Amino acid sequence: MNPADGVNTATRVLVTRPEPQAGQWANDLQRVGFAALPLPLIEIAGPADPAPVQALWEDMAAQRALMFVSPAAVEWFFRLRPQGAHWAPDTLAAAPGPGTARALQTAGAAHGLRPEQLVCPGPDAAQFDSEALWPLLAPLDWQGQRIGIVSGGDDKETKGRTWLAEQWRAKGASVTPVLTYQRRPGAWALAQQTLATQALTLPEAHIWLLSSSQAIDFLAGHHAPALPISGAPSPDWSRLRALVTHPKIADRARALGVRRITQARPTLDAVAQALRTAA
Repeated sequence: MNPADGVNTATRVLVTRPEPQAGQWANDLQRVGFAALPLPLIEIAGPADPAPVQALWEDMAAQRALMFVSPAAVEWFFRLRPQGAHWAPDTLAAAPGPGTARALQTAGAAHGLRPEQLVCPGPDAAQFDSEALWPLLAPLDWQGQRIGIVSGGDDKETKGRTWLAEQWRAKGASVTPVLTYQRRPGAWALAQQTLATQALTLPEAHIWLLSSSQAIDFLAGHHAPALPISGAPSPDWSRLRALVTHPKIADRARALGVRRITQARPTLDAVAQALRTAA
C-alpha cells in the first residue's frame, strides 16, 4: 500500500478498451500510482465497405448534424476522408462524452470543424451517453433535417444508439446510421493470454476496467474459452472484480455472474478514486 494515496499497488488494473485507448489509459493510471496494464478485449478495424463513409463526407453539407459514438468512430471517419473534403460550415458534430469530443477537436481542426459546432455534455455530467447528450440537442429544430450517426458494428450493420435515433425521428428528422468501423475480438499475443489467465485464476489480485458491454461478451464468448485455465471448465465469474463506466455495462456484467462491481464515470479522476476505494 502506498501511504501517500492509499493505492494497493499489488492489485493489477486491466484496461480492456481497444488500442490505442487501452495503452493511453494504462499509462495515465500508472502515473497516478496504479499497476495498470492494457488488455484489449476489442479490436477495431475499418469497415468492409468504406463507400458509405466517403459518401457521407461528400454529402455533409446536407446533414444538420453528425453524431459520433466513440473516439474510434472519429478516427475512422477522418481516416476515410476523401481527398479535399472538409467539414461543412453548418453541420454540427455531436459527441456523447469528452473523450469523443477531444478526438473530434483534434481530428477536425485541420479540416474545417470549428469548436462552436461541437455539441457534448459537460465534464460534470452524471453520465457520458446518448441520454446526457439529448437534452443539449432536443431544443433545436429537427423537422425535416438529416442526421448521420457515425457508428461501429460488425461487418454487416451498425450497432447501438437506437434510442437517440428514435428521439431525432420523433422530432421529424431523417436519421441514417453509417458503419465506420468494426468491433471484433482481437488476436491476443502470448503475454496477453498469460495475463488474462492469471487474472481469471487469481481474481483477488486484479480489477477489470470495463467500458463496453460488448467487451464482456467477447471476454466470455471468445477470449476466456481459448485460455488454458485449469481446474474448471470455465471461469468463476462471481469472483471477478470489475470497475464499469456505465450502468448498462454493470447490468451486462451481472448477467454474466459478476458480483463484485464498482461503477464510476469514465474520467481519469473518477476511475482513480473508484479504484482506490475498491482496492
